[in-house]
Amino acid sequence: MLEDLIRQTRSYRRFRQSENVSGETLRSLVELARLSASAANLQPLKYILVSDEETNGKVFAHTRWAGYLEDWDGPLEGERPAAYIIILGDREIRKSFGCDHGIAAQSIMLGAMERGLGGCILGAVDRKGLRDLFDLPDQFEILLTLALGEPKEDVVLEEVGPEGDIKYYRDDDDVHHVPKRSLDAIILEA
Repeated sequence: MLEDLIRQTRSYRRFRQSENVSGETLRSLVELARLSASAANLQPLKYILVSDEETNGKVFAHTRWAGYLEDWDGPLEGERPAAYIIILGDREIRKSFGCDHGIAAQSIMLGAMERGLGGCILGAVDRKGLRDLFDLPDQFEILLTLALGEPKEDVVLEEVGPEGDIKYYRDDDDVHHVPKRSLDAIILEA
């Protein structure tokens, strides 16, 4: 069951924008992050929850999408995220955040998939623009932006081919393919 959930939790980049994600749902996803591991149990992460259409549009303007898809500028109107969770690090609690935000993001994404939502973890964002949008004090570092919504695309996993190309791509039917290295390729024998 967990393996199935992990296999389904992909980077979705097109959504049914009109299908709202409630603030209650976003809070329940952050609850999963709150319960997740944190280095030295310091819990330095904070979250901005966005699910209203106007603010979604403002956040979207500061996002960057799918670097390997060079001829694609991101989701079109109607296919954009219905919600965002912005993960911040509070420098008054800790100066660096290790992998806490990665653990939190994965917990949120697994919870989203379990609820029928998909998402994309965005590290390529205009941090200054987001900082200004939310008038964030300097104590907060923008770590990741999670785009969320009901998926409007198919994403499939496949084995990396003999040429070793790991770049994701879209086929002629607009299905998103994600090559993964084999298990034997990533385990080093002792």
